Amino acid sequence: MLDKVQDTLFSHVKPADTAFRGDGLRDFFLYRDLGVADATRGKVVAQLVIAHNAPEKGTGWHRHEADFHIVFMLRGWAKFMYDDQETLVSAGDCVHQRPGVRHYLFDYSPDMEYLEIVGPANFKTIDVEPVCPVPESKGWGL
Repeated sequence: MLDKVQDTLFSHVKPADTAFRGDGLRDFFLYRDLGVADATRGKVVAQLVIAHNAPEKGTGWHRHEADFHIVFMLRGWAKFMYDDQETLVSAGDCVHQRPGVRHYLFDYSPDMEYLEIVGPANFKTIDVEPVCPVPESKGWGL
């Protein structure tokens, strides 16, 4: 076990150390890297994700090639489809997205902010065929 610990580095990222950026997976979100990918040499990524633009079409149906994926909602809310199950994720909720689960984020509040932790850091996102109809986004949930 100790040999695995020695493969990682200490990391301490303060809010002013990294800015929210728009070059992440989705152009309607902003992402703030928390330094974990570098510290774990790519084993895990941790990032804050915030709403940037009102939802129009959402993420579309997709899955991730990842061994581990959690979303912890810090503020606001988001609505997901996980397979055929509509799921409201609100502030304080934690979701473990099992590997390969087909999902679709289709609506969220303007103040939405979540912590996302995924392993490995360079996980892939793969579009999939629709699982079921998706409720319409209400554009900032209004």
